[in-house]
Amino acid sequence: MFSIIKTACNTLYSVSTRPQLTITPLSSVLSRSYAEPGGGGKRGKPSAGGKIKEFPIETDPHKLVNYCCGSNIYKEGEDIQLKPESEYPDWLWNIRTGPAPKLEDLDPNSKEYWLKVRVLARRRMNRMNRLKYRILKQF
Repeated sequence: MFSIIKTACNTLYSVSTRPQLTITPLSSVLSRSYAEPGGGGKRGKPSAGGKIKEFPIETDPHKLVNYCCGSNIYKEGEDIQLKPESEYPDWLWNIRTGPAPKLEDLDPNSKEYWLKVRVLARRRMNRMNRLKYRILKQF
């Protein structure tokens, strides 16, 4: 019985004599500094692997006409072969790929017209606020 009490006392003593957790002030832990350019390497050198990866450009005319070059993202396999135009939906050929239409070209009764008006008004207000800030900054 005495040995059990002695062991329990030693255990409590060893627990109480453990070093206390010290809390360091946050100001001594945090230090601000700028990161080194290029991931810690020398300036002007690429950081990823040390070399710039160049992709090969396809020059074969047969492959450029019949395949979607660059569509294969895997190491093995080949690019997607293009189908005849009749197998694609009609709406695909009506997609506008040029610049957005001007406000004068849109119908005032359409939603697209009023969205364009809203975007142009927002751009105008942002430009005016920027100029106002520059003018006030001079004084």
